[in-house]
Amino acid sequence: MAKVLVSDKLDPQGLEILEQAPGLTVVYEPGLKGDDLLAAVADVDGLVIRSGTQVTAEVIAAADKLKAIGRAGIGVDNVDVPAATARGIAVMNTPSGNNITTAEHAFALLISLARHIPQATASMKSGKWEKSRFTGMELYNRTFAVVGLGNIGRIVARRAKAFGMKVIAYDPFLSGPAKARAEVELVSFDEMLTRADAISIHVPRTPETTGLLNDETFEKMRPGVLIINAARGGIVDEAALLRALESGRVGGAAMDVFAKEPPSPDDPLVQHEHVICTPHLGASTEQAQINVAIAVAEQVRDYLVDGVIGNALNVPSISKELYEQIRPYCELGEKLGRFQGQLCPGAIDRVEIEYSGDASGLEVAPITVSILKGMLESVTDEVNLVNAPLIAKEHGIEVVESKVSRSRDFASAISTRVVGCANRYIVGAVFHGNQPRIVRIDDFMLEAVPKGSTLLIQNHDQPGVVGSVGTVLGQGGINISRMQLALIPERSLAAMLVNIDRAPEEAVMKQLRSLPHVISAQLVELGS
Repeated sequence: MAKVLVSDKLDPQGLEILEQAPGLTVVYEPGLKGDDLLAAVADVDGLVIRSGTQVTAEVIAAADKLKAIGRAGIGVDNVDVPAATARGIAVMNTPSGNNITTAEHAFALLISLARHIPQATASMKSGKWEKSRFTGMELYNRTFAVVGLGNIGRIVARRAKAFGMKVIAYDPFLSGPAKARAEVELVSFDEMLTRADAISIHVPRTPETTGLLNDETFEKMRPGVLIINAARGGIVDEAALLRALESGRVGGAAMDVFAKEPPSPDDPLVQHEHVICTPHLGASTEQAQINVAIAVAEQVRDYLVDGVIGNALNVPSISKELYEQIRPYCELGEKLGRFQGQLCPGAIDRVEIEYSGDASGLEVAPITVSILKGMLESVTDEVNLVNAPLIAKEHGIEVVESKVSRSRDFASAISTRVVGCANRYIVGAVFHGNQPRIVRIDDFMLEAVPKGSTLLIQNHDQPGVVGSVGTVLGQGGINISRMQLALIPERSLAAMLVNIDRAPEEAVMKQLRSLPHVISAQLVELGS
């Protein structure tokens, strides 16, 4: 009998699925901490959690038999995923269980904002009857803009169309057939800003989307526009939003998420009379809690009973023995994908992947999935090793694989070329000791460790550039851990890949880009 420990509160419908599964025995002990948790996981095959249980490396080390960790919900910040991966433990989440709930909450915020419902309620509860004060906006025939046509964005768009709104959308990652299936009018970012009466955010927070709505973008919007953010804090620059509200450029804002949660009680944005806000309630409905409980229970059951894995964040659907063989290549592939995805902030039409040398003899499907996962992390925070191919297909991305038995420069290499918003050629290799390296970026040959915050700087081959870069980073309080240089002498071009201890502020990036002889400076986050 496989044993499953449920260490956080779970809806009874989820527990029932586990308890009725043949071959499983269930221990329900919500609230386990510290030594009690370490003792409880010692002999379990599956662990089902929510946000309360901290699955640290110590907990994983104590769980000798653990095969699967199931998180009821999308976030896995409380799980040491690298430690689980090293042990061959599948980490699964439930990315779609709260789509409807989150979309409905965003639309409820829109209606409440347009009709001043929270403010009018507060007024009446204080004994007033201020009918003329709360004249609202009729949604019918208004232009509603959706930023991001992922699962939640599409649901919100359909709700808006049902209200008779004119729906437009901005999503630079849609291409080809995915555009034809969009069901709404796709527009550029600037056109969306100038046309929308209301704008709803439905994208993940990434370096590209942080501060997406800011002083500059607010100035381009129609006076009185409504802003709704039920996605992630930080996508809307809160200080800039406050200024836009005070100037009247923005007529009102509805916020379910904040850059810092919880915000200060006296936060001027929270206190503003034209702002309505909720404490990150997007997924907080009884139905959503039931959905994620059922989903996580089914996933853990299917994996432990039948070996079928769904919504895994770290392990392809292969045996442990094969995974140990290809793990370094999967890690390299994910880094290559992240590099490509972050260097191409827009629609990708095609990704070409070539496996050469020893890599050509491997089972490459999980490696390709790892590349797609890394590449699509800039598009959605719902991507994992199971749904990456589907998300790529939904976005109209063509995936082309090829194998070459001989490698010209390395014993085992993976080449990636992205065609679309950019045309970049990035090659990685696995060195002796299973060490992944970036060995080529376009025409530049180098040998770089793909790890952490990394700067890609291209420049004219002139003296003093490296020193100037070091000076700017030093003045910004940023340490350099590694630096790899590459030259194309016949074209007087150079490049450097710089591993740094933390991401620079935008002011530092602007300084780097303005240095003499610097052609471009880009930041990529490659992870641990």
